[in-house]
Amino acid sequence: MPAQGDPGGEPRPRPELHLVGASDSGQAPYASWEAVYEDNVTWVYRLLFARLGSRADAEDLTSEVFLAALRPLRLTASAAEVRAYLRATARTVLAAHWRATMGREITTIDDVEATGDPDDAVSTAPERVAAVLESLPPQYRRVLELRFLEGRSMRESAADMGVSIANAKVLQHRALRLAAQINEGGHR
Repeated sequence: MPAQGDPGGEPRPRPELHLVGASDSGQAPYASWEAVYEDNVTWVYRLLFARLGSRADAEDLTSEVFLAALRPLRLTASAAEVRAYLRATARTVLAAHWRATMGREITTIDDVEATGDPDDAVSTAPERVAAVLESLPPQYRRVLELRFLEGRSMRESAADMGVSIANAKVLQHRALRLAAQINEGGHR
């Protein structure tokens, strides 16, 4: 976390978070920094990957978490205390990453290659949607038309169809699944 009043800068763990010795918590301390890393790297990576969705970014930030935690963390801390500290450090590093990346401007846009035939550029989506809707059973077709073509809420769609909201949700879910299968050509 950047220092107070410093909106930018490198992520650093909070200085006020000091870990107590293992004797205070009743758990055995780690034997080495390598043991701390091996025991915690997987869950730190998974936590960051779940938030970022990018393997490369998650790997980079995982290493930043351990580098940031190395100096203030003591080997005498229990496993639970180390995990809590690493979790707090991961949140801090992740927040700094989002601050740095979300404020970026797109400065260049790659040129899109022009197709040779202008008719190729015309979307076939409306025809595909119509074909998929025609292939659906009437109730499935109706719920999708109400929800996505007419923009109605789930409550309005359920009332129009004369079913409960829960039933309308189930119908919509099943209709979307079947529509996806039909669109991919896998209709049974």
